[in-house]
Amino acid sequence: MVDRLANSEANSKRIAVVESCFGAAGQPLAIPGRVLIGEGILTKLCRKKPKLRQFFLFNDILVYGNIVIQKKKYNKQHIIPLESVTIDTAPDNAEYDLRNGWLIKTPTKSFTVFAATATEKSEWMNHIGKCVGDLLQKSGKAPTGEHAAVWVPDSEASICMRCQRAKFTAVNRRHHCRKCGFVVCGPCSEKRHLLPSQSSRPVRVCDFCYDMLTAANGARQIRQDTFSNNSAVSEEEDDEDSSD
Repeated sequence: MVDRLANSEANSKRIAVVESCFGAAGQPLAIPGRVLIGEGILTKLCRKKPKLRQFFLFNDILVYGNIVIQKKKYNKQHIIPLESVTIDTAPDNAEYDLRNGWLIKTPTKSFTVFAATATEKSEWMNHIGKCVGDLLQKSGKAPTGEHAAVWVPDSEASICMRCQRAKFTAVNRRHHCRKCGFVVCGPCSEKRHLLPSQSSRPVRVCDFCYDMLTAANGARQIRQDTFSNNSAVSEEEDDEDSSD
């Protein structure tokens, strides 16, 4: 069906409508072979609270944005290559009475979304899984093994999740470790570490993850040095980043 729709006039018109809804600020979406599979409103669990977002599933990318005027105008366009996506079912969220959720995980960003019904969740997960599988089969690539942590929502942590002492207030702000996703206090997350899949600059990480990352890097360097020596012998955030 996807191959049949790829060059159809109906598909081109549907993609053009999506492009127009994002306006000049959105990236062009029409490329040869791209097919709009489906669309719908999902509840995205953001840092502060759940928010409704409009999602569009194409055969190679997942696009979502803020709803300004439903079916007419969206902004803050996000484009996720499906080749890098893995999905997993997510538990219900009792605090906001949200059910039918799943995780969308990528190396750069991971988050939870919820559908209105179990049937809708099943359809979204099946279609995403099919698109990802088809892309990997065509490219011959292996599924992505690494993904960014899903951020713990602010509301789930009244105290620092690392030191278990610091209480969050209007003055003592919450921060998120980019490695584990925990909500942590400032003193527990003063360090920065380079996570290449997420940013070209060092990002905020908690002390625990920093120690783990530096230890792993040290061990890797020792292995590289050992290999180099053997070869020689034989051969003479910025923290204000939006969680959306």
